[in-house]
Amino acid sequence: MSRFNKSLCWFAALLLVVSACKEPEQEIFSGLTPEEVSNSDNPALIDVLKASAYQRIIGNWGGHGSLWSMQEIASDEMIIAQKGGDWFDGGLWLRMHRHQYNAQDGAIESGWNYCYTAIGDINLLLQQYPDVDALNAELRVLRALVYLWLIDSYGNVPIILETDTDPTPDTNSRQEVYDFIESSVLDNIASLTTDDTKTTLNQWSARMILAKLYLNAEIYTGTAQWSAAKTQIDMIVNNGPFSLESNFFAPFATNNSGSSENILTLPYDQNNAGGFNLAQMTGHYLTQFTFDLQEQPWNGYASLEEFYNAYEDADTRKNGFLEGPQYSSSGERLMDSSAEPDDPDGPALTFTPEINELEPNSFRQAGVRVGKFEIQSGAGQSLSNDWPLFRYGDLLLMKAEVEWKLGNDAAALDAINQVRTRAGVAALTTVDADILLAERGREMFAEGYRRSDLIRFGKYNEAWWEKEASDEFRNIFPIPQGQLDVNNGLTQNTGY
Repeated sequence: MSRFNKSLCWFAALLLVVSACKEPEQEIFSGLTPEEVSNSDNPALIDVLKASAYQRIIGNWGGHGSLWSMQEIASDEMIIAQKGGDWFDGGLWLRMHRHQYNAQDGAIESGWNYCYTAIGDINLLLQQYPDVDALNAELRVLRALVYLWLIDSYGNVPIILETDTDPTPDTNSRQEVYDFIESSVLDNIASLTTDDTKTTLNQWSARMILAKLYLNAEIYTGTAQWSAAKTQIDMIVNNGPFSLESNFFAPFATNNSGSSENILTLPYDQNNAGGFNLAQMTGHYLTQFTFDLQEQPWNGYASLEEFYNAYEDADTRKNGFLEGPQYSSSGERLMDSSAEPDDPDGPALTFTPEINELEPNSFRQAGVRVGKFEIQSGAGQSLSNDWPLFRYGDLLLMKAEVEWKLGNDAAALDAINQVRTRAGVAALTTVDADILLAERGREMFAEGYRRSDLIRFGKYNEAWWEKEASDEFRNIFPIPQGQLDVNNGLTQNTGY
Protein backbone atom coordinates (compact mmCIF):
# COMPACT_ATOMS: atom_id res chain seq x y z
CA MET A 1 0.00 0.00 0.00
CA SER A 2 1.36 3.40 -1.02
CA ARG A 3 1.92 6.24 1.43
CA PHE A 4 -1.20 7.89 0.00
CA ASN A 5 -3.31 4.80 0.67
CA LYS A 6 -2.06 4.55 4.26
CA SER A 7 -3.03 8.16 4.88
CA LEU A 8 -6.42 7.67 3.31
CA CYS A 9 -7.27 4.66 5.45
CA TRP A 10 -6.09 6.41 8.63
CA PHE A 11 -8.21 9.45 7.86
CA ALA A 12 -11.26 7.35 7.01
CA ALA A 13 -10.97 5.73 10.43
CA LEU A 14 -10.65 9.16 12.01
CA LEU A 15 -13.93 10.18 10.41
CA LEU A 16 -15.70 7.10 11.80
CA VAL A 17 -16.57 5.88 8.34
CA VAL A 18 -17.08 2.15 8.13
CA SER A 19 -16.87 1.73 4.38
CA ALA A 20 -13.91 -0.15 2.97
CA CYS A 21 -10.76 1.76 2.07
CA LYS A 22 -10.62 2.05 -1.71
CA GLU A 23 -7.42 2.74 -3.54
CA PRO A 24 -7.42 6.37 -4.73
CA GLU A 25 -6.79 7.25 -8.34
CA GLN A 26 -3.41 8.80 -7.59
CA GLU A 27 -0.98 6.22 -8.93
CA ILE A 28 0.41 8.92 -11.21
CA PHE A 29 1.98 10.48 -8.10
CA SER A 30 3.71 7.36 -6.80
CA GLY A 31 7.13 8.83 -7.64
CA LEU A 32 6.39 12.42 -6.61
CA THR A 33 6.42 14.08 -3.21
CA PRO A 34 3.66 16.51 -2.19
CA GLU A 35 6.22 19.32 -2.44
CA GLU A 36 7.01 18.40 -6.03
CA VAL A 37 3.32 18.38 -6.91
CA SER A 38 2.82 21.74 -5.17
CA ASN A 39 5.65 23.28 -7.15
CA SER A 40 4.62 21.78 -10.45
CA ASP A 41 3.23 23.98 -13.22
CA ASN A 42 1.59 20.96 -14.87
CA PRO A 43 -2.21 21.51 -14.68
CA ALA A 44 -2.80 17.83 -15.44
CA LEU A 45 -1.46 16.95 -12.01
CA ILE A 46 -3.97 19.25 -10.34
CA ASP A 47 -6.80 17.88 -12.49
CA VAL A 48 -6.02 14.32 -11.45
CA LEU A 49 -5.92 15.32 -7.80
CA LYS A 50 -9.31 16.99 -8.11
CA ALA A 51 -10.69 13.99 -9.94
CA SER A 52 -10.00 11.72 -6.98
CA ALA A 53 -12.22 13.91 -4.78
CA TYR A 54 -15.02 14.17 -7.35
CA GLN A 55 -14.93 10.44 -8.00
CA ARG A 56 -15.96 9.73 -4.42
CA ILE A 57 -18.98 12.01 -4.79
CA ILE A 58 -19.98 10.43 -8.10
CA GLY A 59 -19.88 7.11 -6.25
CA ASN A 60 -23.32 6.01 -5.13
CA TRP A 61 -25.31 9.22 -5.56
CA GLY A 62 -27.42 7.68 -8.33
CA GLY A 63 -27.62 4.18 -6.88
CA HIS A 64 -29.96 2.27 -4.58
CA GLY A 65 -29.67 2.81 -0.83
CA SER A 66 -28.15 6.23 -1.43
CA LEU A 67 -28.73 9.68 -0.01
CA TRP A 68 -30.86 10.25 -3.11
CA SER A 69 -32.98 7.19 -2.25
CA MET A 70 -33.70 8.64 1.19
CA GLN A 71 -34.82 11.98 -0.27
CA GLU A 72 -37.16 10.35 -2.77
CA ILE A 73 -38.76 7.55 -0.76
CA ALA A 74 -39.40 9.83 2.23
CA SER A 75 -41.30 12.20 -0.09
CA ASP A 76 -44.69 12.00 -1.81
CA GLU A 77 -43.04 11.21 -5.16
CA MET A 78 -41.92 7.59 -4.94
CA ILE A 79 -42.27 4.38 -3.02
CA ILE A 80 -40.62 0.97 -2.93
CA ALA A 81 -43.55 -1.34 -2.27
CA GLN A 82 -43.16 -4.81 -0.77
CA LYS A 83 -43.98 -7.44 -3.37
CA GLY A 84 -44.29 -10.61 -1.32
CA GLY A 85 -40.74 -11.76 -0.66
CA ASP A 86 -39.26 -8.93 -2.73
CA TRP A 87 -38.26 -5.53 -1.35
CA PHE A 88 -39.18 -6.03 2.30
CA ASP A 89 -35.55 -5.31 3.27
CA GLY A 90 -36.35 -5.53 6.96
CA GLY A 91 -39.10 -2.93 6.51
CA LEU A 92 -36.57 -0.17 5.79
CA TRP A 93 -38.31 1.39 2.78
CA LEU A 94 -41.77 0.99 4.29
CA ARG A 95 -40.57 2.94 7.32
CA MET A 96 -38.90 5.51 5.09
CA HIS A 97 -42.17 6.14 3.23
CA ARG A 98 -44.20 6.34 6.45
CA HIS A 99 -41.68 8.57 8.26
CA GLN A 100 -40.97 5.88 10.82
CA TYR A 101 -37.23 5.68 10.09
CA ASN A 102 -34.86 5.10 12.97
CA ALA A 103 -31.19 5.38 13.86
CA GLN A 104 -30.58 1.69 13.11
CA ASP A 105 -31.75 1.86 9.49
CA GLY A 106 -28.97 1.01 7.06
CA ALA A 107 -29.80 3.75 4.54
CA ILE A 108 -29.48 6.37 7.27
CA GLU A 109 -25.93 5.20 7.96
CA SER A 110 -25.10 4.81 4.27
CA GLY A 111 -26.03 8.42 3.55
CA TRP A 112 -23.88 9.61 6.46
CA ASN A 113 -20.94 7.46 5.39
CA TYR A 114 -21.21 8.64 1.79
CA CYS A 115 -20.88 12.26 2.89
CA TYR A 116 -18.13 11.82 5.45
CA THR A 117 -16.09 9.54 3.21
CA ALA A 118 -16.14 12.31 0.59
CA ILE A 119 -15.17 14.86 3.24
CA GLY A 120 -12.33 12.59 4.34
CA ASP A 121 -10.96 12.42 0.79
CA ILE A 122 -11.21 16.19 0.41
CA ASN A 123 -9.53 16.83 3.75
CA LEU A 124 -6.73 14.43 2.91
CA LEU A 125 -5.94 16.33 -0.28
CA LEU A 126 -6.06 19.66 1.57
CA GLN A 127 -3.73 18.21 4.19
CA GLN A 128 -1.24 16.83 1.68
CA TYR A 129 -1.19 19.81 -0.71
CA PRO A 130 -1.78 22.93 1.43
CA ASP A 131 0.10 25.23 -0.95
CA VAL A 132 -1.77 24.43 -4.19
CA ASP A 133 -4.13 27.40 -4.27
CA ALA A 134 -6.01 26.37 -7.40
CA LEU A 135 -6.77 23.01 -5.81
CA ASN A 136 -7.61 24.23 -2.32
CA ALA A 137 -10.27 26.77 -3.26
CA GLU A 138 -12.22 24.27 -5.31
CA LEU A 139 -11.93 21.55 -2.68
CA ARG A 140 -13.24 23.84 0.05
CA VAL A 141 -16.29 24.68 -2.05
CA LEU A 142 -16.75 20.99 -2.86
CA ARG A 143 -16.65 20.20 0.85
CA ALA A 144 -19.31 22.89 1.38
CA LEU A 145 -21.55 21.11 -1.15
CA VAL A 146 -21.30 17.89 0.86
CA TYR A 147 -22.10 19.80 4.04
CA LEU A 148 -25.16 21.24 2.27
CA TRP A 149 -26.44 17.67 1.94
CA LEU A 150 -25.58 16.95 5.56
CA ILE A 151 -27.28 20.04 7.00
CA ASP A 152 -30.38 19.27 4.97
CA SER A 153 -30.57 15.60 5.90
CA TYR A 154 -29.14 15.35 9.43
CA GLY A 155 -29.19 18.90 10.75
CA ASN A 156 -26.60 19.00 13.53
CA VAL A 157 -23.39 17.31 12.38
CA PRO A 158 -19.63 17.53 13.07
CA ILE A 159 -17.61 20.02 11.04
CA ILE A 160 -14.33 18.24 10.30
CA LEU A 161 -11.41 20.16 8.84
CA GLU A 162 -8.17 18.97 7.31
CA THR A 163 -6.36 20.14 10.46
CA ASP A 164 -8.51 18.13 12.88
CA THR A 165 -7.10 15.05 14.58
CA ASP A 166 -9.81 14.27 17.15
CA PRO A 167 -11.21 10.80 16.34
CA THR A 168 -14.47 11.64 18.15
CA PRO A 169 -15.46 15.11 16.89
CA ASP A 170 -18.30 16.93 18.62
CA THR A 171 -21.60 17.77 17.00
CA ASN A 172 -21.94 21.28 15.61
CA SER A 173 -25.25 23.11 15.64
CA ARG A 174 -27.19 23.57 12.42
CA GLN A 175 -26.44 27.30 12.62
CA GLU A 176 -22.71 26.59 12.85
CA VAL A 177 -22.86 24.25 9.87
CA TYR A 178 -24.84 26.87 7.93
CA ASP A 179 -22.23 29.53 8.67
CA PHE A 180 -19.43 27.14 7.68
CA ILE A 181 -21.03 26.38 4.31
CA GLU A 182 -21.62 30.05 3.59
CA SER A 183 -18.12 31.19 4.52
CA SER A 184 -16.48 28.28 2.67
CA VAL A 185 -18.11 29.38 -0.57
CA LEU A 186 -17.80 33.15 -0.10
CA ASP A 187 -14.12 32.91 0.85
CA ASN A 188 -13.19 30.83 -2.20
CA ILE A 189 -15.60 31.64 -5.02
CA ALA A 190 -13.36 34.31 -6.57
CA SER A 191 -10.65 31.69 -7.15
CA LEU A 192 -12.95 29.51 -9.24
CA THR A 193 -13.27 29.73 -12.99
CA THR A 194 -16.27 31.18 -14.80
CA ASP A 195 -15.87 28.62 -17.59
CA ASP A 196 -18.82 26.28 -18.16
CA THR A 197 -17.03 23.25 -16.76
CA LYS A 198 -20.19 21.29 -15.77
CA THR A 199 -18.44 18.30 -14.13
CA THR A 200 -16.30 20.40 -11.79
CA LEU A 201 -17.16 23.41 -9.67
CA ASN A 202 -17.04 26.91 -11.07
CA GLN A 203 -18.39 30.27 -9.89
CA TRP A 204 -21.86 29.45 -11.23
CA SER A 205 -22.24 26.15 -9.39
CA ALA A 206 -20.75 27.75 -6.27
CA ARG A 207 -23.48 30.37 -6.46
CA MET A 208 -26.04 27.57 -6.78
CA ILE A 209 -24.75 26.15 -3.49
CA LEU A 210 -25.31 29.54 -1.88
CA ALA A 211 -28.72 29.92 -3.50
CA LYS A 212 -29.83 26.51 -2.21
CA LEU A 213 -28.48 27.36 1.25
CA TYR A 214 -30.28 30.70 1.36
CA LEU A 215 -33.48 29.22 -0.10
CA ASN A 216 -33.70 26.91 2.93
CA ALA A 217 -32.19 29.32 5.46
CA GLU A 218 -35.39 29.67 7.45
CA ILE A 219 -35.54 25.90 7.90
CA TYR A 220 -31.87 25.58 8.78
CA THR A 221 -31.49 28.62 11.07
CA GLY A 222 -34.92 30.13 11.74
CA THR A 223 -34.08 33.27 9.74
CA ALA A 224 -35.22 33.68 6.12
CA GLN A 225 -32.71 34.87 3.51
CA TRP A 226 -34.89 35.43 0.45
CA SER A 227 -33.04 38.54 -0.72
CA ALA A 228 -29.68 36.79 -0.42
CA ALA A 229 -31.05 33.88 -2.44
CA LYS A 230 -32.33 36.26 -5.10
CA THR A 231 -28.91 37.92 -5.39
CA GLN A 232 -27.18 34.62 -6.15
CA ILE A 233 -29.92 33.40 -8.48
CA ASP A 234 -29.95 36.62 -10.48
CA MET A 235 -26.19 36.58 -10.91
CA ILE A 236 -26.47 33.16 -12.57
CA VAL A 237 -29.56 34.02 -14.62
CA ASN A 238 -28.20 37.36 -15.83
CA ASN A 239 -24.54 36.49 -16.33
CA GLY A 240 -24.20 32.73 -16.62
CA PRO A 241 -23.91 30.72 -19.86
CA PHE A 242 -27.02 28.59 -19.21
CA SER A 243 -30.44 28.38 -20.87
CA LEU A 244 -33.47 26.11 -21.03
CA GLU A 245 -33.26 23.33 -23.56
CA SER A 246 -36.17 23.32 -26.01
CA ASN A 247 -36.55 19.60 -25.29
CA PHE A 248 -37.29 18.93 -21.61
CA PHE A 249 -35.53 15.56 -21.75
CA ALA A 250 -32.24 16.82 -23.23
CA PRO A 251 -30.62 17.40 -19.79
CA PHE A 252 -31.33 13.74 -18.92
CA ALA A 253 -30.25 12.07 -22.16
CA THR A 254 -27.46 9.53 -22.34
CA ASN A 255 -25.29 12.03 -24.22
CA ASN A 256 -26.12 15.11 -22.16
CA SER A 257 -22.62 16.37 -21.40
CA GLY A 258 -23.12 19.45 -23.58
CA SER A 259 -26.59 20.39 -22.37
CA SER A 260 -27.01 24.17 -22.08
CA GLU A 261 -29.30 23.60 -19.12
CA ASN A 262 -27.03 21.60 -16.85
CA ILE A 263 -24.94 23.64 -14.42
CA LEU A 264 -23.19 20.91 -12.37
CA THR A 265 -23.30 17.23 -13.23
CA LEU A 266 -21.94 13.91 -12.03
CA PRO A 267 -20.35 12.32 -15.13
CA TYR A 268 -21.47 8.70 -14.95
CA ASP A 269 -20.21 6.18 -17.46
CA GLN A 270 -21.27 2.54 -17.47
CA ASN A 271 -17.72 1.41 -18.19
CA ASN A 272 -15.54 3.87 -16.27
CA ALA A 273 -17.74 5.57 -13.64
CA GLY A 274 -20.56 3.23 -12.64
CA GLY A 275 -23.12 3.69 -9.90
CA PHE A 276 -26.11 5.21 -11.71
CA ASN A 277 -28.48 2.23 -11.46
CA LEU A 278 -31.87 3.83 -12.03
CA ALA A 279 -32.94 1.48 -14.84
CA GLN A 280 -32.31 -1.47 -12.53
CA MET A 281 -33.98 0.21 -9.57
CA THR A 282 -37.25 1.13 -11.28
CA GLY A 283 -37.70 -1.33 -14.15
CA HIS A 284 -39.85 -4.47 -13.95
CA TYR A 285 -37.96 -7.70 -14.45
CA LEU A 286 -39.23 -7.79 -18.05
CA THR A 287 -38.14 -4.20 -18.73
CA GLN A 288 -34.86 -5.86 -19.61
CA PHE A 289 -36.41 -6.79 -22.96
CA THR A 290 -37.84 -3.32 -23.60
CA PHE A 291 -34.36 -1.82 -23.62
CA ASP A 292 -32.26 -4.96 -24.26
CA LEU A 293 -30.51 -4.41 -20.95
CA GLN A 294 -27.55 -6.59 -20.10
CA GLU A 295 -28.99 -7.42 -16.68
CA GLN A 296 -32.48 -7.94 -15.28
CA PRO A 297 -33.96 -4.96 -13.38
CA TRP A 298 -35.05 -5.24 -9.75
CA ASN A 299 -38.68 -4.01 -9.92
CA GLY A 300 -38.49 -1.52 -7.07
CA TYR A 301 -39.02 2.25 -7.37
CA ALA A 302 -42.38 3.58 -8.60
CA SER A 303 -44.29 6.85 -8.48
CA LEU A 304 -47.24 7.43 -6.20
CA GLU A 305 -50.53 7.56 -8.10
CA GLU A 306 -51.53 11.01 -6.80
CA PHE A 307 -48.19 12.48 -7.78
CA TYR A 308 -48.38 11.08 -11.31
CA ASN A 309 -51.96 12.30 -11.72
CA ALA A 310 -50.89 15.86 -10.86
CA TYR A 311 -49.59 16.21 -14.45
CA GLU A 312 -51.90 17.46 -17.18
CA ASP A 313 -52.13 15.06 -20.12
CA ALA A 314 -50.63 17.75 -22.39
CA ASP A 315 -47.62 18.19 -20.10
CA THR A 316 -44.51 16.97 -21.93
CA ARG A 317 -42.97 16.05 -18.58
CA LYS A 318 -45.60 13.34 -18.09
CA ASN A 319 -43.73 11.37 -20.74
CA GLY A 320 -40.97 10.96 -18.14
CA PHE A 321 -42.77 7.91 -16.74
CA LEU A 322 -43.01 4.37 -18.04
CA GLU A 323 -46.79 3.84 -18.08
CA GLY A 324 -49.31 1.55 -19.73
CA PRO A 325 -48.75 -1.60 -21.81
CA GLN A 326 -45.11 -2.63 -22.11
CA TYR A 327 -43.42 -4.13 -25.15
CA SER A 328 -40.12 -5.70 -26.11
CA SER A 329 -37.68 -3.79 -28.28
CA SER A 330 -39.02 -5.74 -31.25
CA GLY A 331 -42.63 -4.74 -30.52
CA GLU A 332 -43.93 -7.89 -28.84
CA ARG A 333 -46.29 -7.56 -25.88
CA LEU A 334 -44.45 -8.50 -22.70
CA MET A 335 -46.14 -11.16 -20.56
CA ASP A 336 -45.43 -11.66 -16.85
CA SER A 337 -46.24 -15.29 -16.15
CA SER A 338 -45.81 -14.66 -12.42
CA ALA A 339 -48.38 -11.86 -12.23
CA GLU A 340 -50.74 -12.20 -9.29
CA PRO A 341 -54.04 -13.93 -10.11
CA ASP A 342 -56.03 -10.97 -8.76
CA ASP A 343 -54.12 -8.35 -10.76
CA PRO A 344 -56.84 -6.92 -13.03
CA ASP A 345 -54.30 -6.48 -15.83
CA GLY A 346 -53.50 -10.18 -15.86
CA PRO A 347 -50.14 -11.40 -17.13
CA ALA A 348 -49.86 -8.74 -19.86
CA LEU A 349 -47.24 -6.36 -18.43
CA THR A 350 -48.96 -3.02 -17.78
CA PHE A 351 -47.67 -0.24 -15.56
CA THR A 352 -50.75 1.31 -13.94
CA PRO A 353 -50.68 4.45 -11.78
CA GLU A 354 -52.80 2.72 -9.13
CA ILE A 355 -50.89 0.67 -6.56
CA ASN A 356 -53.06 -1.84 -4.74
CA GLU A 357 -51.12 -1.67 -1.44
CA LEU A 358 -47.76 -0.72 -0.01
CA GLU A 359 -47.27 -4.06 1.72
CA PRO A 360 -47.16 -7.01 1.94
CA ASN A 361 -48.36 -7.95 -1.55
CA SER A 362 -48.14 -5.04 -3.92
CA PHE A 363 -48.75 -6.20 -7.47
CA ARG A 364 -45.56 -6.75 -9.45
CA GLN A 365 -46.82 -4.43 -12.20
CA ALA A 366 -48.28 -1.72 -9.98
CA GLY A 367 -47.02 1.83 -10.24
CA VAL A 368 -45.67 3.87 -13.13
CA ARG A 369 -41.89 3.81 -13.34
CA VAL A 370 -39.19 6.44 -13.66
CA GLY A 371 -38.41 7.11 -17.32
CA LYS A 372 -37.19 10.69 -17.03
CA PHE A 373 -33.57 9.71 -17.64
CA GLU A 374 -32.97 8.08 -21.00
CA ILE A 375 -32.38 4.33 -20.73
CA GLN A 376 -29.98 3.54 -23.51
CA SER A 377 -30.61 0.38 -25.48
CA GLY A 378 -28.18 -2.33 -24.42
CA ALA A 379 -27.13 -0.57 -21.22
CA GLY A 380 -25.38 -2.46 -18.44
CA GLN A 381 -26.25 -2.24 -14.78
CA SER A 382 -25.08 1.39 -14.76
CA LEU A 383 -26.26 4.14 -17.10
CA SER A 384 -23.97 6.67 -18.78
CA ASN A 385 -26.16 9.77 -18.36
CA ASP A 386 -24.50 12.65 -16.52
CA TRP A 387 -26.58 13.35 -13.41
CA PRO A 388 -27.65 17.02 -13.16
CA LEU A 389 -27.12 18.11 -9.55
CA PHE A 390 -27.92 21.70 -10.57
CA ARG A 391 -29.77 22.80 -13.70
CA TYR A 392 -31.31 25.94 -15.12
CA GLY A 393 -34.91 24.70 -14.99
CA ASP A 394 -34.56 24.33 -11.23
CA LEU A 395 -32.93 27.76 -11.03
CA LEU A 396 -35.91 29.42 -12.74
CA LEU A 397 -38.32 27.83 -10.27
CA MET A 398 -36.08 28.94 -7.41
CA LYS A 399 -36.28 32.45 -8.87
CA ALA A 400 -40.07 32.22 -9.06
CA GLU A 401 -40.21 31.22 -5.42
CA VAL A 402 -37.95 33.96 -4.07
CA GLU A 403 -39.61 36.64 -6.21
CA TRP A 404 -43.01 35.59 -4.87
CA LYS A 405 -41.69 35.61 -1.32
CA LEU A 406 -40.44 39.16 -1.89
CA GLY A 407 -43.79 40.27 -3.29
CA ASN A 408 -42.74 40.42 -6.96
CA ASP A 409 -45.56 38.38 -8.50
CA ALA A 410 -44.89 39.53 -12.08
CA ALA A 411 -41.26 38.38 -11.94
CA ALA A 412 -42.34 35.13 -10.29
CA LEU A 413 -44.85 34.43 -13.06
CA ASP A 414 -42.31 35.23 -15.76
CA ALA A 415 -39.87 32.66 -14.33
CA ILE A 416 -42.38 29.88 -13.70
CA ASN A 417 -44.03 30.36 -17.10
CA GLN A 418 -40.73 29.87 -18.91
CA VAL A 419 -40.68 26.37 -17.43
CA ARG A 420 -44.36 25.71 -18.14
CA THR A 421 -44.14 26.95 -21.73
CA ARG A 422 -41.29 24.54 -22.38
CA ALA A 423 -43.48 21.75 -20.93
CA GLY A 424 -46.31 22.61 -23.34
CA VAL A 425 -48.86 23.74 -20.74
CA ALA A 426 -50.69 27.04 -20.39
CA ALA A 427 -49.04 30.00 -18.72
CA LEU A 428 -50.22 30.89 -15.24
CA THR A 429 -51.82 34.20 -14.34
CA THR A 430 -51.60 33.83 -10.56
CA VAL A 431 -49.08 32.27 -8.22
CA ASP A 432 -49.16 31.06 -4.63
CA ALA A 433 -47.36 28.57 -2.40
CA ASP A 434 -49.37 25.55 -3.57
CA ILE A 435 -48.79 26.41 -7.22
CA LEU A 436 -45.06 26.83 -6.69
CA LEU A 437 -44.69 23.53 -4.85
CA ALA A 438 -46.77 21.64 -7.41
CA GLU A 439 -44.75 23.06 -10.31
CA ARG A 440 -41.48 22.16 -8.58
CA GLY A 441 -42.78 18.62 -8.21
CA ARG A 442 -43.68 18.26 -11.88
CA GLU A 443 -40.40 19.76 -13.07
CA MET A 444 -38.00 18.25 -10.54
CA PHE A 445 -39.40 14.71 -10.17
CA ALA A 446 -36.70 12.15 -9.32
CA GLU A 447 -33.91 14.74 -9.00
CA GLY A 448 -33.56 14.42 -5.22
CA TYR A 449 -35.15 17.70 -4.05
CA ARG A 450 -38.75 16.79 -3.22
CA ARG A 451 -38.22 16.04 0.49
CA SER A 452 -36.45 19.37 0.99
CA ASP A 453 -39.15 21.20 -0.98
CA LEU A 454 -41.96 19.64 1.06
CA ILE A 455 -40.27 20.67 4.29
CA ARG A 456 -39.72 24.24 3.09
CA PHE A 457 -43.38 24.57 2.07
CA GLY A 458 -44.65 23.03 5.31
CA LYS A 459 -46.12 19.91 3.68
CA TYR A 460 -43.70 17.16 4.67
CA ASN A 461 -45.60 16.10 7.78
CA GLU A 462 -48.98 15.86 6.10
CA ALA A 463 -50.65 12.51 5.42
CA TRP A 464 -50.52 10.93 1.97
CA TRP A 465 -51.13 7.49 0.52
CA GLU A 466 -50.19 4.78 3.05
CA LYS A 467 -48.64 7.44 5.33
CA GLU A 468 -50.22 9.09 8.33
CA ALA A 469 -49.34 12.60 9.45
CA SER A 470 -45.82 12.62 10.89
CA ASP A 471 -44.15 14.55 13.70
CA GLU A 472 -42.07 17.61 12.90
CA PHE A 473 -38.91 16.06 14.33
CA ARG A 474 -38.98 13.75 11.30
CA ASN A 475 -37.91 16.72 9.16
CA ILE A 476 -34.32 15.64 9.76
CA PHE A 477 -33.07 12.08 9.86
CA PRO A 478 -31.55 10.57 13.00
CA ILE A 479 -27.82 10.43 13.58
CA PRO A 480 -26.91 6.80 12.76
CA GLN A 481 -26.66 4.57 15.81
CA GLY A 482 -23.40 3.09 14.54
CA GLN A 483 -21.84 6.55 14.74
CA LEU A 484 -23.23 7.25 18.21
CA ASP A 485 -21.79 3.94 19.43
CA VAL A 486 -18.21 4.94 18.57
CA ASN A 487 -18.32 8.70 19.16
CA ASN A 488 -19.66 10.12 22.41
CA GLY A 489 -19.16 13.61 20.96
CA LEU A 490 -22.25 13.20 18.79
CA THR A 491 -25.70 14.24 19.97
CA GLN A 492 -28.80 12.45 18.69
CA ASN A 493 -31.40 14.63 17.02
CA THR A 494 -34.48 15.41 19.11
CA GLY A 495 -37.23 12.80 18.95
CA TYR A 496 -35.10 9.76 18.14
